[in-house]
Amino acid sequence: MFIHGDDDHDLGHTVAGWSGAGIATLGFGLCGLAVVTASGLLVLAGAAMLALALLATWVLHLLGWGKPSGPRPAAQWGWRVRDLTARDGHTECLGCRLAGRQAPRRQGTERSAEPAVADA
Repeated sequence: MFIHGDDDHDLGHTVAGWSGAGIATLGFGLCGLAVVTASGLLVLAGAAMLALALLATWVLHLLGWGKPSGPRPAAQWGWRVRDLTARDGHTECLGCRLAGRQAPRRQGTERSAEPAVADA
């Protein structure tokens, strides 16, 4: 059996991921407690915690404490390794696009500006 970091897979554990998951767990716990106690106030508090989890994860990702899509080099698999490419934005990353960061596109993914010619 492999322990995290000993296998050939990038599990993606990051500060942004763990922080967001922890805050979301508290939010879901509050929502569950709200169901048991029939408290509208706890439902709102749980929903606010869930929104906070989303915002915290996004901000930490933009600060470089997340990970880009796809596998990373093995030297960057640690969850406390900062992603230095986050400042320019990640290719095809929704969070980076929402923040207005446009990463340079990879070659081979650009579309031609010329219209396709249909056979007549």
